[in-house]
Amino acid sequence: MSQSPEVNNSRNRLGKEKSPYLLQHADNPVAWYPWGEEAFAKAKAEDKPIFLSIGYSTCHWCHVMAHESFEDPETAQLMNKYFVSIKVDREERPDLDNIYMKSVMALTGQGGWPLSVFLTPDKKPFFGGTYFPPHSQWGMPGFKEVLTSIHSAWTNQKDEITKSSQNLTMALQGEMASQKNNVRAPDKETLKAAYLLFTRSYDDVYGGFGRSPKFPTSHNLSFLLRYYKRANESQALVMVEKTLTEMAKGGMYDHLGGGFHRYSTDQQWHVPHFEKMLYDQATLAKTYLEAYQETGKEFYAQTAREIFDYVLRGMQSPEGGFYCAEDADSLDTMDDGRETMDDRRRTRDDTSHALHPSPPIKKEGAFYVWPQKEILEILGPKEGGIFNYHFGVEPNGNAQNDPHGEFTGKNILYAAYSLEETAEHFRKSKEEVAAILQKSREKLFIIRGQRPKPHLDDKILVDWNGLMISSLAFGSRVLDEPRYGQAAERAAQFIFKKLKRPDGRLLHRYRDGEAAILATMDDYAFLILGLIDLYEATFQAEYLKEAKRLTEEMIRLFWDENRGGFFFAAADAEALIVRRKEIYDGAIPSGNAVAALDLIRLGRMTFNRDWETKAQKLLETFSNEISSMPTGYTQSLMALDFGLGPSKEIVLAGDKDDPKLNQMIQNSFKHFIPNKVVLFRPVSNQEAQEIISLAPFLEKQTALNGQATAYVCENYVCRFPTTELEKFNELLIGE
Repeated sequence: MSQSPEVNNSRNRLGKEKSPYLLQHADNPVAWYPWGEEAFAKAKAEDKPIFLSIGYSTCHWCHVMAHESFEDPETAQLMNKYFVSIKVDREERPDLDNIYMKSVMALTGQGGWPLSVFLTPDKKPFFGGTYFPPHSQWGMPGFKEVLTSIHSAWTNQKDEITKSSQNLTMALQGEMASQKNNVRAPDKETLKAAYLLFTRSYDDVYGGFGRSPKFPTSHNLSFLLRYYKRANESQALVMVEKTLTEMAKGGMYDHLGGGFHRYSTDQQWHVPHFEKMLYDQATLAKTYLEAYQETGKEFYAQTAREIFDYVLRGMQSPEGGFYCAEDADSLDTMDDGRETMDDRRRTRDDTSHALHPSPPIKKEGAFYVWPQKEILEILGPKEGGIFNYHFGVEPNGNAQNDPHGEFTGKNILYAAYSLEETAEHFRKSKEEVAAILQKSREKLFIIRGQRPKPHLDDKILVDWNGLMISSLAFGSRVLDEPRYGQAAERAAQFIFKKLKRPDGRLLHRYRDGEAAILATMDDYAFLILGLIDLYEATFQAEYLKEAKRLTEEMIRLFWDENRGGFFFAAADAEALIVRRKEIYDGAIPSGNAVAALDLIRLGRMTFNRDWETKAQKLLETFSNEISSMPTGYTQSLMALDFGLGPSKEIVLAGDKDDPKLNQMIQNSFKHFIPNKVVLFRPVSNQEAQEIISLAPFLEKQTALNGQATAYVCENYVCRFPTTELEKFNELLIGE
């Protein structure tokens, strides 16, 4: 009998996919299928359960499980014999990840990636978990044992499994049906309750909330900045500043190349998980900019600049869109031969199709960590001594939290001492030490660049790009740096060109010349956010026009007319076991929460009161969830804060080349005034027609006597227009 093509040594069905994550598994002995009808038909025809594995290409533990189990011929034989195995990239299909993550959390109480779910042939989950080791250890069942147990249960207890899957699916569907339209949205007391909860979990020694691991969750900090602005609670600002400062001093920040790693494994922000995600760079940059607006401290502005410079250098495609992420793992060229727990983890050159004859060993953080000896060899004893003191470099390594033994003898750079302390220690001026440190960083950055780089996931996703466009556009105004706005424009134009169908529908993912997958609600909400900020950065009416069009389409495709709120998947998207709505903020803010803010801002910019009404309805829909644990919904609370006011609508009229007008624009973004919208009315009626068509009230708001003029309204009350800078500043920051 000839061998089945599914289990021979040729590439499996993932070899034709575009996802870097799926391509990483194209040479597995597992007969993987992509999500699709071919897999479901096979499962039904052969009466086999489905094993669904969800992850992403820069996921550390996804790599571990792949190397331990999916590359193991014995494990693959079990999978191929008893299951139909499907591999999904969560970043390509967040709709699937959303549903099946919820099901695993319902089954086990926890979730994460890799996500491992067993389904009936009709896609209903009945068992699941996250990472399974190859053999049982520390109370965790081994993956081969799980496979054989599930097969036995499917053979002997199929009726019970089917009933269990139906009950779980009904519970997921019932969760959606239980969302109620409460009498009113959360109110000012909800904002206060969230603030008080943060004070209880705040770490006053190292900043952040809780102990470890610590995630940056910048939307929490942005909320606290707004609460400080509203309630004048000084502790809110203290928590924000301490956290932002300690994060940027710690090893979670890349002190040579800029940008933040995914999270800290310890309480001190010292030992990170070394992934770099696009969305973290976007959201954190904006929070640092807001802190700079509020405090005027250059440290926050410089951190944002370094984040942006990292993104523009390493994560923007030649065409303008932004890539997803950089991996935590990379080839360790400094390996001293000591065996670690992860020495078994061997990866091929991620998305290439050729196997290495002797696969190299990749380790967590290998690209970023340093032996003290290497630093001294590069910098010399004098400059190296100053650098090592400032950045906490020690002869035997400085990673106190190293559960897998990967950082033995290596150093994770962190600001162990301030510039002032370093200068005092070496009896030099601050300026001299600052110059030495800067020169040293530049030298080490060049040397580091010669190391094997971490895998780059070069998918371009509309939702994450929307967040980056928003932050870059905002940064271009706050920092008065046009190149950030230009980069944001390039990304927006890329999306318009490559990820918008001729009929205007957005697609979710672009890679290797192909745009595919219908956009989710997050794609619309985040891109609208970016376009609103891009309009305020450039005053090009096309961006406001497209934001308005996309908002109308978002409502048409995703709005729940019965209960309110937006579904994650469009009305005409693939039918799944449940159509979910999400308001909880995870690593990325909730799409519904961002949409609420979009609706309020666009409502104020265009005087479309229906959109503001929808935003209030949305918050009412989720009021039970938000009120029960408000710290999990801070993006929604920011929308609520804007809706409650005070808020400002600012119209600037005049000639773009007028220095006074440009000073008014700069002043509009100099101060932390989060609850505002800014519009520009050109002095020429002909030039103004496009923006007037979007915001008709601008027709009467003209430049008085040809001079740059500011119109400021607050809480639906408009002040007299002014042509004086001093008066305009009073209107901006006056109580």
